Amino acid sequence: MKALILEKTWNLRENQRPLKAVDLPIPSPQANEILVKVSACGVCHTELDEIEGRTPPPRFPIIPGHQIIGRVEKSGSRANRYKTGDRVGVAWIYSACGKCNFCRRENENLCPEFRATGRDANGGYAQYMVVREDFAYFIPPIFSDVEAAPLLCAGAVGYRSLRLTELEDGQNLGLVGFGASAHLVIQMARYKFPDSKIFVFARSEGERNFAKELGAFWAGTIGEEPPEKIACAIDTTPAWQPILEALKNLERGGKLVINAIRKEEFDKEALLKLNYARHLWLEKEIKTVANVSRTDVEEFLQLAAEIPLHPEVQEYPLENANQALLELKERKIRGAKILRI
Repeated sequence: MKALILEKTWNLRENQRPLKAVDLPIPSPQANEILVKVSACGVCHTELDEIEGRTPPPRFPIIPGHQIIGRVEKSGSRANRYKTGDRVGVAWIYSACGKCNFCRRENENLCPEFRATGRDANGGYAQYMVVREDFAYFIPPIFSDVEAAPLLCAGAVGYRSLRLTELEDGQNLGLVGFGASAHLVIQMARYKFPDSKIFVFARSEGERNFAKELGAFWAGTIGEEPPEKIACAIDTTPAWQPILEALKNLERGGKLVINAIRKEEFDKEALLKLNYARHLWLEKEIKTVANVSRTDVEEFLQLAAEIPLHPEVQEYPLENANQALLELKERKIRGAKILRI
């Protein structure tokens, strides 16, 4: 099979190609696994974090990709949930122990033995992959393969982020950064909380205009002060300064949910500006998002079909994955980037 592998970390720059094209044997499913013939795979900022060394080290060499859509090609001897030809998705959560307190409470995302697709096990930048059948998901028929791919990460982790805000209808919501996840969150929020105003903070004019197209009440730059205070905010940026700006804009008792696996680099200058009275006092809260659970993915896919969500996508052939990643690093983003396999 054709695949792209990452063999080491890179400081990604223009014209670099961190992913190497290779031919590999088609993997064989173990007893409780299924073999998936991949048709589409999303390109996520987490791949940049893996490539540039901001996540726990991948298992080199590794096939990246964790927003995977495909069809079941073969099942292991004890796998009976799916039949050949069923369309399934695979998300960032590849497996968990199933026994610890976190797993028993359906918080597998916090399991000490959590394994990530495309980091700890081979992912979807390939023609085939294997996964345990209980970590694959039926995909609603309303979505095409390309539309469904970004739902598996950008959408699912966005759903978890929105849930963790504990937003109530009528309260103001802030979205700090407006990439693949936020453009789905705004659609979820408008559906679930029709009386809430959504304020978007994005550094590019294109992103701000896109936010307005999707129904943002207001859109401004990261450092701009909105016309109203915000009850909850979700930060999806890779930088530190937006956190301070978001905290500043929260109303009393407000909550900031940070949806980022890592911040790109320690920004001492930004953090020295942290002012307790201005940014944290009056019972403001900060909560981080760690991965997704199976329940998040399942619930979100149902919600996405109910709305229905319409992801904005840019398509690339598998061999152009390096180009898509570089464009992502350069913030050339409108919606989600998807590889056609």
